[in-house]
Amino acid sequence: MFPTIKDKVRWTTADLELFPNDDKRYEIINGDLFVTSAPDWKHQNVADNICTELKLWSRQTGLGDAATTPGIIFTDADNVIPDVVWASKERLAEILDEAGHLTGAPELIIEVLSPGEV
Repeated sequence: MFPTIKDKVRWTTADLELFPNDDKRYEIINGDLFVTSAPDWKHQNVADNICTELKLWSRQTGLGDAATTPGIIFTDADNVIPDVVWASKERLAEILDEAGHLTGAPELIIEVLSPGEV
């Protein structure tokens, strides 16, 4: 017998607390769990360089701030960890919760692509 749509596991934010604190990224997109290994040196270096430039620009302009690998909780079934984000001060005030998590989309999300296993 083949599994049906109703048999499919639908992952939520609460499930993320069940996973170990290891070198993997656990993201939930539309209820599906995606697990990836930690980025390698080159990948992280590219993300850090982008974030550094955005932070320098943000300090000069006073418009907002940038961060690497922040968690974004869109819904209970949509949680992602992009490589770099930038948000204006106004947008941060709207989407940053008391626990320091983003709960909505910032103005800029950057995902650094690297070769990986298929």
